[in-house]
Amino acid sequence: MTPAKLFALLQYPLPHHLLSRLIGRLADCRVSWVKDLAIRAFIRQFKVDMGEAHEPDPSAYPSFNEFFTRPLRDGARPIGEGLVSPADGTLSQFGRLDHGRLVQAKGHDFTAADLLGGDLEAAGRYRDGSFATVYLSPSDYHRVHMPVSGTLREMVYVPGRLFSVNAATTHHVPNLFARNERLVCHFDTEHGPMALVLVGAMIVAAIETVWAGQITPLPRGGVQRIRFDTPVHLEKGEEMGRFKLGSTVVMTFAEPVDFDGLDAEQTVRMGQRLGEFG
Repeated sequence: MTPAKLFALLQYPLPHHLLSRLIGRLADCRVSWVKDLAIRAFIRQFKVDMGEAHEPDPSAYPSFNEFFTRPLRDGARPIGEGLVSPADGTLSQFGRLDHGRLVQAKGHDFTAADLLGGDLEAAGRYRDGSFATVYLSPSDYHRVHMPVSGTLREMVYVPGRLFSVNAATTHHVPNLFARNERLVCHFDTEHGPMALVLVGAMIVAAIETVWAGQITPLPRGGVQRIRFDTPVHLEKGEEMGRFKLGSTVVMTFAEPVDFDGLDAEQTVRMGQRLGEFG
């Protein structure tokens, strides 16, 4: 058995939510010496470039979470033409949906219906469209931005587990993105419907949006749908949400996308052009 498979299997019996919420509490600690020690150790371990941050002084952040979700300085991420990456990270998979199925990793795929919380009607919009998945590692910038301009139609919270979403786990846990807790944001765009799915993960303490604040964790229960009477419109490149301790964004589009000679597992930056709608 490979170390990657063993790592994935060991996650099944863990109390995912308990571990994640406990770490979330620690990350919100505002005791100066505690949070400064954690922040400086993290910067050293993951070689974080604080020169990109709006506030480059690590001690200026009131908590580890404030540091982790730090904004970038103006101009650090130019917004390209066409469809752009919503986040810094690894473009793990992308391409056309195959009769409503998306690729998770080699040998693993999953359905749009499962990803969207069992919503067959919504999944039908993307049956022959395109998708892209961006994995945010611990060292990445952890705010999520709009890949195209859009108006929010509905937000859906889908409860689930909190497996890690790193490469080892995506290769060994089937239906990973459809198993984990996630927030599905349905947008109307000039290119048709778009769903941005913010997937929770092990030690991800919370997911926030710019229009509703912190969403997860929600009390246990089923799928929860929230519609908005007042339109929420966001321009391409505008922030739409953030992860408190990293995770993954899955984008689905009703229209096909011509991706620009990209390779799976390549590094991308927020605002980088990914392709053009066909």
